[in-house]
Amino acid sequence: MSLDNARRGFLRRSIAIVPAVALGSAACTQATTSTPTTNASPPPAAQAYQPAFFNAAEWAFISAAVARLIPSDATGPGAIEAGVPEFIDRQMDQVFGHAALWYMQGPFVEVAPEFGYQAKLPPRDVYRAGIAATDAYCRTTFNKTFAQLDATQQDALLKSLESGELTFDTLSSKTFFGFLLQNTKEGYLSDPMHGGNKDAAAWKMIGFPGARADFADWVGKPVQYPLPPVTINGPQG
Repeated sequence: MSLDNARRGFLRRSIAIVPAVALGSAACTQATTSTPTTNASPPPAAQAYQPAFFNAAEWAFISAAVARLIPSDATGPGAIEAGVPEFIDRQMDQVFGHAALWYMQGPFVEVAPEFGYQAKLPPRDVYRAGIAATDAYCRTTFNKTFAQLDATQQDALLKSLESGELTFDTLSSKTFFGFLLQNTKEGYLSDPMHGGNKDAAAWKMIGFPGARADFADWVGKPVQYPLPPVTINGPQG
């Protein structure tokens, strides 16, 4: 299997596990039109996103980590180009980040994954503690932060987090990596209104029509869907 096909398959399979928070709807707004004027000033340049939850060190970690989880290649944009760090930062002050809809009372015990999240910390605190612990390990081992490591070292660290090989005092490194990977995939494939999947680029890459009202005529046809995806707020990718 080629690298391009492997990546497309990974992202298609990921759609099935993206929860509703990443694909949620928003209130529709009525479009208005105005008469253009010849003396109108050009629109201001878009400002770079400024994180609202993560501090500078945490933001550097998130940006470096998601860039390794979904790197850019010839198939399509990576997590950075798709705005995944912005998506994760936004989620930290939303219902998900606060675990506002989860049962978060004790006892807190180790259980099988099928029982769901059973730990004490809400996701925003998992991120804060996990980043701090990972960077502390990197400083002790390499005299650098995670963001300052080369790509090979970063990949090795992420694998150690995923396997639970690294042990932290405040939380499981495996739990931390689980949130990081899941939220990275959510941000990459979510509706652009949530900050990720900029310009619906990930949807275009995998041929997903988005929130189009009707595409049943194309189901089962041996041709690629020819129209660009539509976001919940209306703009086409």
